[in-house]
Amino acid sequence: MTHTVVYYKVARDNTGIHEEIPVVLTEFGPLHPLIHYILKQRHMLSESSTNKLVQAVGLLIDYMEANHQAFDNPDDLFNTFVQRLYSGTVGVDGNDPSGLYWGARTPQVVRVLVNHVSKFSDWVAKEQGTMPLNPWRQATWAEEQLAWAALQHKKSRCFLGHTLDVDVAALKVSQARNVLLKRNPVIDHEPVKFFPAERMVDLLFKGFIVPGKQKSPRIEERLNLRDILITMLMHYGGLRMSEPFHLFVHDVIPDDTDPGTALVKIYHPSLGQAPGDLRDAKSKPVACDRATYLRDKYGLLPRTDYKSSHTLHAGWKGNALDSKQHFMHVHWAPRWAGELFWKLWVFYMAQRDQLNPDHPFAFVTRKGKPYGIDAFEDAHANAVKRIGLVPAKALGTTQHGHRHAYGHRLSDLGLDAIFLMKALHHKSLESQIIYTEPDRVKLNRAIDAAMARSEKSDDGKALPPPDFLAYGFKDVDPLGLFSGPNPKLLRRN
Repeated sequence: MTHTVVYYKVARDNTGIHEEIPVVLTEFGPLHPLIHYILKQRHMLSESSTNKLVQAVGLLIDYMEANHQAFDNPDDLFNTFVQRLYSGTVGVDGNDPSGLYWGARTPQVVRVLVNHVSKFSDWVAKEQGTMPLNPWRQATWAEEQLAWAALQHKKSRCFLGHTLDVDVAALKVSQARNVLLKRNPVIDHEPVKFFPAERMVDLLFKGFIVPGKQKSPRIEERLNLRDILITMLMHYGGLRMSEPFHLFVHDVIPDDTDPGTALVKIYHPSLGQAPGDLRDAKSKPVACDRATYLRDKYGLLPRTDYKSSHTLHAGWKGNALDSKQHFMHVHWAPRWAGELFWKLWVFYMAQRDQLNPDHPFAFVTRKGKPYGIDAFEDAHANAVKRIGLVPAKALGTTQHGHRHAYGHRLSDLGLDAIFLMKALHHKSLESQIIYTEPDRVKLNRAIDAAMARSEKSDDGKALPPPDFLAYGFKDVDPLGLFSGPNPKLLRRN
């Protein structure tokens, strides 16, 4: 390795506000152009994108250090660098004289890394007058046709597709990068795995127990109400795993339209309207967003603003919100889940109040601090094991399986796509395809049912079983698997 990555706090003015960014250090010191680029693009790059950018630049630095003597010009070096991202650097004999020992990367990963390096190189070339590593050139006729096809596909699927500028589009499709990347293979939606509905009662009331308190007659002592409520929000309310961790105590109230049911609102972590208990110097209520509320009253940041490694971090996806106050409703399915949630919520609030937390977040640790996602993941895995299941994403038994179960439940009810989109807070009608597309078992059942209908109608479309005896299976079929009017291999179990 010829570089290392450290995190620096950067102060850009005298306000006392600083930004923490990753910095690439080489033997010649910090890579200053990358620092300036990250700061310039701060509002355009997410934390994960910034980390990918730093990773890509670091890989290029390492490759240049190990191979700069093998190339006469930067174009050849960069082109081969991209090839080695695809292939890795280890030969068939298991050796790598360069000392890099890279493994092969998928086309999707390579595309992300190369795009980051290309954009960074374009910026450096513009700022410092250097030559870009992966410059634009005139596209070939075939490349233009592919680009136009992709643009038309995007336009037809985009809600604001009619606003796309044709002249700008023509300019874009007339250009291509010097180093072309492999196209990603088209992969159909894989069937998502969801938590088995028949085991949910066991998970809630036998999995989330308090060790040593299993026989307590008091429900709040016997059960881990906090983790039960989070799990219910995902399984019966369709929330993503990170979303319950933004919930304030103010965000759950009785539902006036459905007595005895909880009305739950999940506000945007920073833009959501704040509770009305913040006061100014004259004790007047202050109307503000949640970022201001957390900062001024508790000295905290929205949980999205903490680094992903911080215990307070919780992500947020660009959901479709239900109000200008920047929140989304939780839609219970089935409705009784909202009633059960409210009853357990009342008990949990009594527990939480005893801890006297110094923050508004609903879910807390035993010491009253905001509850972390990693801790919940461990608690969920332990609860799954207590009821005899194996926590695995492929089995649907991790926390991710609950939202999938919610989506499938609504899809199986035959709800229109617009209602499904609203319940899942998607921005696009196509986003819930993973919940409506049949998995392998459903597809096989549908084919069998269609074949059975065809056989009954005698329309000639059903394929009759072949006469295996006519094809010489008699002498090699002592068990009669292919013999008789109803071959055993074709019988249904």
